[in-house]
Amino acid sequence: MRLVMTEPVERMERPYARRWWALLVLCLSLLIIVMANTALTVAAPDMTKDLGLSSADLQWVIDGYTVPYAALMLLLGAIGDKYSRRGALVLGLVVFGGGAVFGYLADSAATVIAARAVMGVGAALIMPATLSLLAATFPRAERAKAITLWTATAGLAIAAGPVVAGALLRDHGWSSTFLINVPVAAVALVAAFVLVPPSKAGHHDRIDYVGGVLSVIWTAALVYMIIEGPHFGWGAKAIGAAVVAGVGLVAFVLWELRHPRPILDVRRFTARRFAGSNLAVALFFLAVFGAFYYLTQHLQFVLGYDALQTGVRMLPLAGAVFVGSALTALLTPRVGMKWTVGAGMAGGTIALALLTRVDAGSTYGDFVAPLIILGLAIGLALSPCTDAIMGAFPESELGVGGAVNDTSLELGGSLGIAILGSLLATSYSDHLSDATKGSKLPASALGTAQDSVGAGYAVAQGIGEKAHQAAARAQQATDPQQAAQLKQQAGELATGARQMADAVGSAFSDAVAHTSLVGAVILGVGTVLVAVLLPRREVATADKQDADKELADSKTA
Repeated sequence: MRLVMTEPVERMERPYARRWWALLVLCLSLLIIVMANTALTVAAPDMTKDLGLSSADLQWVIDGYTVPYAALMLLLGAIGDKYSRRGALVLGLVVFGGGAVFGYLADSAATVIAARAVMGVGAALIMPATLSLLAATFPRAERAKAITLWTATAGLAIAAGPVVAGALLRDHGWSSTFLINVPVAAVALVAAFVLVPPSKAGHHDRIDYVGGVLSVIWTAALVYMIIEGPHFGWGAKAIGAAVVAGVGLVAFVLWELRHPRPILDVRRFTARRFAGSNLAVALFFLAVFGAFYYLTQHLQFVLGYDALQTGVRMLPLAGAVFVGSALTALLTPRVGMKWTVGAGMAGGTIALALLTRVDAGSTYGDFVAPLIILGLAIGLALSPCTDAIMGAFPESELGVGGAVNDTSLELGGSLGIAILGSLLATSYSDHLSDATKGSKLPASALGTAQDSVGAGYAVAQGIGEKAHQAAARAQQATDPQQAAQLKQQAGELATGARQMADAVGSAFSDAVAHTSLVGAVILGVGTVLVAVLLPRREVATADKQDADKELADSKTA
């Protein structure tokens, strides 16, 4: 057995014998780039305290990863197709690992944001490479099964990130959540040379770099607008980004329509199967990332779980993803993707609708059913869509196909956090204002508490500390009248602290219910649109012929 795999997959007469081991490497690479975001959600409170991050700093620590990740995938996917898909994967792992080390050593908001941006560039290399290598390595007869496992890995990473981060945070600082990526990236890097065969397009014309640069401009501007506008207001920066995104998108489409060899043939979006699949991926991750954003906050702040306990309580979602993936592998070939995708999106809508029942008295038990249903929905819907998107591209454009799928995913996730996150913040602020009417809370303290649920509990804790201080002074006072006044003051402050904590928990619970309702409506409308777009049953004749031909070969490999 060769130590380094050097035979290109395109030259193999039969399907690659160790293709399932290669899939393990691709899934491991996918795991760390998804976990890089979900792990940060539980590390954010410690990072905020240690570095003194403002809300704007924290937002860009999270989204500094997203902008280069979403913007660069299409261009880097095309470059990987032309020169080396495995090379793109390896380079991405090196860049990602380097960014993780940089993040571990960071000691300020600016350096953490820069580290996250470097990791985003690495992720933009890795993500499309994993899908293009998967499609190139597996015969069509097995590709849907391989994509199902790839999708299930993404679902696992969503839930596993908080568990890993929570375990690390018990004994280590927030920087350990960066460093954990390094050994995983190193293992994937070595395994890529040993198990993943080289691959590139057999015939690939000159890359459309103008189209690639235009795609970077409009996507980056769009993501920046999605982040900036809802969170920081529609000022000059957000409006300028919107204008750049709009003009860039129009320029990109016009250029691609006229170019003889476009980086992305935008006419593909006129095909119902392709357009419906991309819309489904974007809408689904809008719902999933948005819900994940506020569910982890509710578990940590309102229900009082620590980082590890929060991660463990998200695990039902991961288990359900695998069950849903197994179901879609059985059902899609029999009933068609229209029904499995529709069932998955309907399930996601039901999960969000169940979260509208959340209130101040809700316990973790009220979240179990929505998490399980959401996990089943992810497993049912996403792998058929990814398979359809990848199947729309020829062998020479598999990296571009992976980039289109992943860009839809990332744009949907960014929109989910921006739209639902902004709605959550506004709803929480309004509910807290209503809940504290008539109280003697200073306006400045209320303003601080309205900033976030974490800030609200911090204000309540501060009032509680003042109560303890007043009680301590009462015990030390020698004047009985003064001691009585201090004791009364301590009692009033303690009552105010409890009332404030109750108001914060109630306001955030109501905000979760309200935001879930909006998310359910968005996903419900999207379910109808996707059902209209997707054809009843459409399997390309060429795919059928290839599947029949390759099935026998794959069994002998």
